[in-house]
Amino acid sequence: MNRRIGQALAFSVIVALGVLLSYSYQSVVESKGSFALLLESYVLTVISVYLLSFLAILVIRYAIIILYSFMDHLESIKRGEIIIVERDEKSLPMVTLVVPAYNEGVVIQAAIRSLLMLDYPNYEIIVIDDGSTDDTYEKALIVANESTHVPVRVITKKNGGKAEALNTGMSKARGEFILNMDGDSKMSSNVLRACVRHFDDPRIGAVAGNVKVINRENVWSNIQALEYVEGLAMARKAQSFLRSVNIIPGPLGMFRKSVLQEVGGYDHDTFAEDCDLTLKLLVKGWHISYEPTAVAWVETPSRLLDLLKQRYRWTRGILQATSKHSESLWQPRKAGVNCFILWVMLFEGIIWPMSNLVGTIFFCYVGLQYGVAILLFYWWVQLTILDVVAAAYCVIIEDEEPVLIFYAVLFRLFYITIIDISKVFATIEEWRGAAMTWGKLDREGKL
Repeated sequence: MNRRIGQALAFSVIVALGVLLSYSYQSVVESKGSFALLLESYVLTVISVYLLSFLAILVIRYAIIILYSFMDHLESIKRGEIIIVERDEKSLPMVTLVVPAYNEGVVIQAAIRSLLMLDYPNYEIIVIDDGSTDDTYEKALIVANESTHVPVRVITKKNGGKAEALNTGMSKARGEFILNMDGDSKMSSNVLRACVRHFDDPRIGAVAGNVKVINRENVWSNIQALEYVEGLAMARKAQSFLRSVNIIPGPLGMFRKSVLQEVGGYDHDTFAEDCDLTLKLLVKGWHISYEPTAVAWVETPSRLLDLLKQRYRWTRGILQATSKHSESLWQPRKAGVNCFILWVMLFEGIIWPMSNLVGTIFFCYVGLQYGVAILLFYWWVQLTILDVVAAAYCVIIEDEEPVLIFYAVLFRLFYITIIDISKVFATIEEWRGAAMTWGKLDREGKL
């Protein structure tokens, strides 16, 4: 039923967009003199051409991502239709789940208990308490002692950061495969079976899971729910078609243990250790796929300040990771697809947010200076159309809540501008080498 509602809403949105486009086209014809203003000076012309080129690149980007993600979707359906002889349960490889935790006392028990319910016969859980100052260790021990069918080990250590905690888990793991997650994640029960089957291909070094928002309670968290589905899941599906997912999400990533050891595990020199590790795997020639049915439910920031802190850290961390592997930017023959991946990451991390802000400021200036505010509306409508089309597509493919389509309008109306400002400041401060801290999110226990 949810899928049918989503399809009906998507069709309605497309019809509404067609009407809006027709109206906009007629308005452009009637106000062609207003557009001539953009060619009155060299500066206005250069900025206008730049923004038009940027918009064209965005349209091409969205078209390619939707096409490739749909092709991967068809591929996954085809895989699901193939009758596969089920393995003997005893032959399934052992998987170690590593749960790094620092001051996760509010959510750690719910996270571990969800892991005890996984549909898989051969796995263990290792909780790494990274020097928490709250009751994370004690609460984790309580759940460990409750478990009778799944081995649960709780290891406490001096605080050394998430990368060191994950590496500790890797060194203690008994499994052939390792699933790394966050201490605040809640897994779908099929996650291990869904991810393990990808490793039948010996070229696959890791599998990225699907991350969804669980605390959809206000405007901020609902827009993030759309952002995770549209901005992350859709992109990963497209990348998975090429077996080149560029970021294995921290809340859910499964690896061959031997591959993790081969690349030296996680490094400590970035604030995006998951992105850095992914790039290390790709540089080594390993393929990375995406499993949309393996879901990790996470709690996202429900307050604006917490959200800005998170995106600031993400932006600087990704820039640090791309900087580490920058040699691939200038060696397309040697780096192959990795060269393209890094350029795309720089486009999305630097050029895209800056161009959004330049466009908004430029058309606000033109509107105030020349009295043609309609140009700002046209700019906003064009970007909103891309967001709404992508949202409608994702709602259908992901079988998501149809209401997310309408949050695409709010996403473009104010949300993305706020996020882009945070990204631009993060980019400037990373270039300046400004000091930063992890900026951990305070959990509210919504798992």
